[in-house]
Amino acid sequence: MNLIDRIAATWNNFVGNPNFAFAMCVSVLVFAVLYFYMIKFLMDNKAQALVALFVAVMIIGAAVISFPKEINTAFFLIIPTIFLIAIMILYSVELKRIILTRKPIKTTDLKHGVSYDEERVKKCVAEIIKALQNMSKNDVGAIIVLSTGNVPTQVLDSGVKLDSDISSELIESVFFPKTPLHDGAMIINGTKIVAAGCFLPLSQNVDNIPKDLGSRHRAGLGVTETIDVISLIVSEETGIISIARAGKIVRYADYEALKKTLTRYYWQELEVTRK
Repeated sequence: MNLIDRIAATWNNFVGNPNFAFAMCVSVLVFAVLYFYMIKFLMDNKAQALVALFVAVMIIGAAVISFPKEINTAFFLIIPTIFLIAIMILYSVELKRIILTRKPIKTTDLKHGVSYDEERVKKCVAEIIKALQNMSKNDVGAIIVLSTGNVPTQVLDSGVKLDSDISSELIESVFFPKTPLHDGAMIINGTKIVAAGCFLPLSQNVDNIPKDLGSRHRAGLGVTETIDVISLIVSEETGIISIARAGKIVRYADYEALKKTLTRYYWQELEVTRK
């Protein structure tokens, strides 16, 4: 008996018990939850084509097995299993990030539910963008990680803890060439620079990284594969600013792209964390 036959036999035994109504209700609930999370995951990752294919297959399958009774009803178990395996293969990076993301460790401001005022946020956004653009003009390499307090302790401990207010002068001085901390990453949490000179895990998806990008981009991208953070990366060779998130990188970020990213970080993601 092969694997599919065993699954079919198990399924038929389940739906064939005396308490068929109860078993059917349980099975409908289980599949409804399974289908919901599968479709939600695909939609979150902009895979509408796969969602459409999955729904079409299930509708066609339901129509087919509703007529010839000899067709095995395990169809509704086998098809989701195939799609689950396909999702695990195609979206391994996204699943790894979801599984390994740690529960946020809130800062003092977050613990006490302190909301940042608009002027303070605008100042932080302006200072970060100013620093990035100045470093871009001067071809100074940099990695700034925007976190919600969810960066692992071992990453923070690999650098120097600062707990400083955000200013373009401080950011630029940290990444100035040949200074002790310029090769590491700066971790920002809210309106504070938490640490600098931190070492980040390198991305393992080398096939998806352009060959002209080096270890700085691999590090900035790698941390977003395992933690729900945003990396702002300045290339030392070209001065190009990139934005990395969820294992994906967007290059040539201009003022508007940086402002949009930072505004969303402060007014949406940090607000969600505080609730």
